[in-house]
Amino acid sequence: MAIFTIGDPHLSLAANKAMDVFPGWQNYVARLEENWKRLVGAADTVVIPGDISWGMDLSEALPDLQFLDRLPGKKILLKGNHDYWWVTMKKLEEAKAAYSLNSLTFLFNNAVTVENIAVCGTRGWGAEEKADGGKVIRREAGRLRLSIEAAVATGLPPVVFLHYPPFYNDGDLVCEEIYSVLLEYGIRRCYFGHLHQERSGKYRSFTRDGIVFSLVSADFLDFCPKQIEESITKL
Repeated sequence: MAIFTIGDPHLSLAANKAMDVFPGWQNYVARLEENWKRLVGAADTVVIPGDISWGMDLSEALPDLQFLDRLPGKKILLKGNHDYWWVTMKKLEEAKAAYSLNSLTFLFNNAVTVENIAVCGTRGWGAEEKADGGKVIRREAGRLRLSIEAAVATGLPPVVFLHYPPFYNDGDLVCEEIYSVLLEYGIRRCYFGHLHQERSGKYRSFTRDGIVFSLVSADFLDFCPKQIEESITKL
């Protein structure tokens, strides 16, 4: 069973917010679907770290969730800054049951075991937005800690997925509250999204303090789910 990841699909099957107006996003839903079906098998898992749907509420996001559910494999979803439809875990689970979204799992203050790794993470917050979000950052750091602790409790290596990158400006600007949690638990792999177009070129995979950070925004990956390296399951 393979594990893939791809962030920021920005689906808009019911909302009037298609991404085709942006460079590189033309026909993006069809491209994503074609690549997904070519790469991902029924026994595989895909982690989607945020900005899943432009829906403003759960009913508007439902067609996007159903689209993902129909694609091959299991999917692990976490919240992005544009996922306004994201509600409480109880309501998400109720919607999952009501609409038989059986291939979807929501990551929120918890961890999900896949093969011999434990998937964990949270939305995070932008280091460049810290002045306006100190309270939010502290809350997100707490959620990250809860998720990693749940992963550690499984006895499997924790692999972190964030929506926001923990660094900006080529690593000069750091979201210390989030980054310190990664260091505290000895995390070795961290995948993130959020960055697009001209901003994404500065954030290719890099290593800092023994942690490998990788950008997995959909447009950065040319709408091809990225298979997690085999070595990640052996850490």
